[in-house]
Amino acid sequence: MSFKRLDAEDISISAEAVVTPLWSTGLPYLTTFFTSSQQVSGPSGPYYYEVYQTDPLIAANATVQFAIAYGDQQGSGSAPYNSAVVGKSPSSTIYGQYRNLVFGNEDTDFTFGTVTSPYIYAISVDRSRYREKLFPGTFNLKLTIAGATLLLTDNSVDTTTLSYVDAGRVYDIVSGSNGSAYNSGTGGTGFHPTLGSYGKFLPDVGIVILNGKALDSASPNGLALSTGRTSANDLNLNKFYNAINLGASSSLQSEETVSSNYVFVRVRNSEFNYSTNPSNTTGSGELRHDVMINTPQAYMTTVGLYNDSNDLLAVAKLSKPLLKDFTKEALVRIKLDY
Repeated sequence: MSFKRLDAEDISISAEAVVTPLWSTGLPYLTTFFTSSQQVSGPSGPYYYEVYQTDPLIAANATVQFAIAYGDQQGSGSAPYNSAVVGKSPSSTIYGQYRNLVFGNEDTDFTFGTVTSPYIYAISVDRSRYREKLFPGTFNLKLTIAGATLLLTDNSVDTTTLSYVDAGRVYDIVSGSNGSAYNSGTGGTGFHPTLGSYGKFLPDVGIVILNGKALDSASPNGLALSTGRTSANDLNLNKFYNAINLGASSSLQSEETVSSNYVFVRVRNSEFNYSTNPSNTTGSGELRHDVMINTPQAYMTTVGLYNDSNDLLAVAKLSKPLLKDFTKEALVRIKLDY
């Protein structure tokens, strides 16, 4: 084994973005998805669903892809914790949880453009589905109900100035596709004519917040989605779930920044020409073979990276042994991803 100290110019650092399909099917969209009938009919059914790629009651490989939730600032849409306490129910708790997650406090209301909506529909992508963050410009959501269709996307392509909240980057959700509003080239913003944007896209935390008021307005700009906001049996969340359209029209991808260290190991013609294998020498330290005196040869198979304490940090294996003698030089590039 022979050692050589690396110089500063032998190390280079780079970073690149890797975009991958989001769902466990290996595709950027789901052709089918299911809820658990036990959960839908259970106490959390009016305000929270987990969504799977296959039926969780039948398929052993069913895994959660995303969750949807209904949040109402006034507590409507779910039964109250205590009938004597007005406005306190699971839906009000969900509204507060998302508000705290997005803004870092429970005092800021969800405002879409200039319009504040007291109730929301939320989509939370399961954390195991995306590597680091969602990829802006790939969010497409098709909602269909009673013949009315609404195509939604984030406005990352049209946005020139990024906006941030406590949860990271935030984009408006508009009517359009692939990160751009319809008619954006002619000044269209994709906002609802009177009720602001259709929601907020938060790629760094994997969350989509939808404007309840905008979705509940009448066609063609909304879907008249909600059945009401007073009873625990309004089934607002169920109606939203049924409005989600399957297939390539509803898609999303993930993005990960992969940092790489490139280490260049430079082997000059005068270096590493002798084998350090103990079998190459006699007990007195002399070379066993005359050829290793005048025309030595060695085969490089492995490169080890050590720190100053002589601790082995990484090992790189060459694809095949590399012949080395006084007439040859070598440059080995090692890539370390993290």
